[in-house]
Amino acid sequence: MLPLFLLAAADPETPVDAERAFYAAAQRDGQWTAFRRFMADGATVFTPQPVEAAKVLPKKDPAIAVQWWPGESYVSCDGSVAVNTGPWVRPDSVGYFTTVWERQGDGRYKWIVDAGDALPAARALPEEPRVRRAACNFPRGMAVGVIFEPDGARRGEGVSKDGTLAWAWRVMPDGSRSFTAKIWTGRRFETVVRDDVAAPPAG
Repeated sequence: MLPLFLLAAADPETPVDAERAFYAAAQRDGQWTAFRRFMADGATVFTPQPVEAAKVLPKKDPAIAVQWWPGESYVSCDGSVAVNTGPWVRPDSVGYFTTVWERQGDGRYKWIVDAGDALPAARALPEEPRVRRAACNFPRGMAVGVIFEPDGARRGEGVSKDGTLAWAWRVMPDGSRSFTAKIWTGRRFETVVRDDVAAPPAG
């Protein structure tokens, strides 16, 4: 029989585990250092237009890293993609984040989209993250369909390998943007995350 510590080490990483490890690294090693360490190649952030994170993340870490916690985690049936969302706190502001995680070849997760916005008051945080996994009875050949209609905006989207979780973002020319994630319930796709961010003030 394997020792318990070996069994624990063999447990696959979950998206919540990845988020917590990301947070811990930010507090220990520096905010932007952790962002770079946990991001996948080609990861996207918004400034407010979509840009490749590797090209715009600051090199110098702030003295105090942002704090954040996963409140909800939506996972595809096969675990290949997940969307985590929850509150963040800075010394002078609060808000929420939404992060898309993709499982890599080594079984670890890396983030591919990171977004969010400031809020007047912090979101409530459950004692433990609410984890919801998509149903696995996904009909072969079915597709999620169009999440955002073509309208001249810049867009990005993705879907899990098994088709049970889909996400998409849209950024308008004025910098306003939307993000949506949907999971398969066993009968239909349900929207589980919808974020709408206003355009930044002009000037």
